[in-house]
Amino acid sequence: MRSLDTLFTPRTVAILGASNDEAKYGNWISVQALRMSRPVYLINRRGEKVLGEPTYRRMADVPEPVDLVVITVPAGGFEEAVDDALAAGATAIVGITSGFAELGDEGRAAQVAVAAKIRAAGAVLLGPNCLGVLDTTSDLYLVSNPLPRGPIGLVSQSGNMALELSKFLADRGLGFSRFASLGNQADLGAADLIRAYAHHPGTEVIAAYCEDFQDGRAFVAACGEAVAAGKPVVLLTVGRSTASTRAARSHTGSLTSDSAVIDAACRAAGVDRVRSPREMADLVTALHRHGSAPARRVAVIADGGGHASTAADIADANGLAVQEFRPELQAALKADLPPSAGVANPVDLAGAGEQDIASFARTIDRVLTDPDIDSVLVTGYFGGYGDYGPDLAAREIATATAMAEHVHRHGKPLVVHTMCSDSLAADELRRHGIGVFRTVDDAARTLGMLADHAEHRPVTKTLPEAAQPVTESGYWHARELLKAGGLTFPDARLATDVVQAAEEIGYPVVLKAMGLLHKSDAGGVAIGLSDRDELCRAHQDMVKRLNVSEYCVERMAGGGVELIVGVRRDAGFGPVLMVGLGGVFTEILKDVTFALAPVTPQEAETMLRSLQAAPLLHGARGREPVDLAAAAEAVAAISEVGAAHPEIAELEVNPLLATPSGCLGLDARIVLVER
Repeated sequence: MRSLDTLFTPRTVAILGASNDEAKYGNWISVQALRMSRPVYLINRRGEKVLGEPTYRRMADVPEPVDLVVITVPAGGFEEAVDDALAAGATAIVGITSGFAELGDEGRAAQVAVAAKIRAAGAVLLGPNCLGVLDTTSDLYLVSNPLPRGPIGLVSQSGNMALELSKFLADRGLGFSRFASLGNQADLGAADLIRAYAHHPGTEVIAAYCEDFQDGRAFVAACGEAVAAGKPVVLLTVGRSTASTRAARSHTGSLTSDSAVIDAACRAAGVDRVRSPREMADLVTALHRHGSAPARRVAVIADGGGHASTAADIADANGLAVQEFRPELQAALKADLPPSAGVANPVDLAGAGEQDIASFARTIDRVLTDPDIDSVLVTGYFGGYGDYGPDLAAREIATATAMAEHVHRHGKPLVVHTMCSDSLAADELRRHGIGVFRTVDDAARTLGMLADHAEHRPVTKTLPEAAQPVTESGYWHARELLKAGGLTFPDARLATDVVQAAEEIGYPVVLKAMGLLHKSDAGGVAIGLSDRDELCRAHQDMVKRLNVSEYCVERMAGGGVELIVGVRRDAGFGPVLMVGLGGVFTEILKDVTFALAPVTPQEAETMLRSLQAAPLLHGARGREPVDLAAAAEAVAAISEVGAAHPEIAELEVNPLLATPSGCLGLDARIVLVER
């Protein structure tokens, strides 16, 4: 772990490229820097005053060593500026300057060279092509725009995303403890910053916007470290990956999307993935307020039947469980509410708001007391009753206060959707840390994400030592490699004399033509050959059509459930395991799930149970259940082999036959990394 102390808590700072031009970063950052209490030196090559402050022409003229230098000069002068900063003793450099890797190979080469020079000097580089750095806990303001203070640590590859998130957070009464703009990540990457945030006392929740994860396994490890330290990580990403530029040559490659890989990485690290800056702000705020509190079993409370039913449906669609209340709770609610009220869940207060606004608080208190309820979703008109007169307005605000008190006493999450979200009562809820939403969709989605977070369990992923590389990719070589790794295959022979091989094995047999990437599609597989005549006819047909001389003769397996198991090596995240329903319809049905490889048998069994086809494994329609433990062991073995061979781009077993008595690999494929 590299020290980032001088990046976030420097004793002295210099702005190289300070300017009076209000259209330049050198001006914007100088304005913010001059807010700080630490020494700030403005470097301007003309030596003119900037923002009324004296400047220096060169770093060498500064009267003391400088810990952190922000460089805003054009790309042509960037390397010289870096040399000046290093000579002045800088151990942290923030490169605002653009014009490097984002422009092509020439710019990338210049970027690599200057980053290497900085690392060789024992310093760190943030950027280039970034927005700056901020640490409100150490009074560090080196970004182009003022940002709100708070407990959220942000790592962002986009400056504009950071600015938009800051506005959403400010609306929710939150802001940043730290912000680092990644830019091109020539030196420091997302993993470095997240790991630093994990050990930062002022950061409670970490938000990250990433487009390029670079070393994905390092990112997963850093996020896992943060989550283990009690600091949730929320990720927004566009799902890009260099793997998308490579044509897939197997089912595994064609079915594994960049987004699926990122989801697998998030599950491994315990990271919560969101789809937009607003969604990120909602979840970050909920995590700050409620941490890892359970939220799955929700009570829906409304002041009208329409809102009650709609909210219940939307809650269900977001993975929340709107379960019927126990009879005791229903009886307690019925005794307090109007006769027409619905009390089973969802709760319809049936006009109680106008007659007795305090019924909202009493109902919330009762349902939060119940051990079968994890959270509450209030929906409807609350917040608007104050429009009916000053007396009701005062009582509505008092009720909002009471609602918040009940929530804090019980320690269970409450979200409120109100069509009057700009009311004084809504403001009172926000003031007490209650989430208030303009739409019930946002309220239910946030509660659903909170429920998912509470059930996340990070899984440590360690890659095995690299095994002796394989150089051949044919079926027989794949078969033997997997057998050595613990996977069972039917008895087989690699032969030119297929009849002799079949007689050694015993009929019925399967005949497979060697040297074909997709044997079944090419008509290179014949199954259920029960005698010599059938075998000879199938063999002669393949020889004529395919011009193949070498064949695998394999004992015919019995019935079972066909699975597909594959490992694809992602450029950023390394080996990724895919498990799904196999056979010839794999790419049509696309019933698959993913995880970073390798996995344990326990993790493999969880993946198998998550498939839509899982009922087939358990014995659907009177069939005998398969040996799920054996199938999980087989999946784990395949994942270990794939993870131990970095020279293999794609490793696939399809089908993997799961039966009541065990598990057999019936076909396998290797795709080697292109050199």
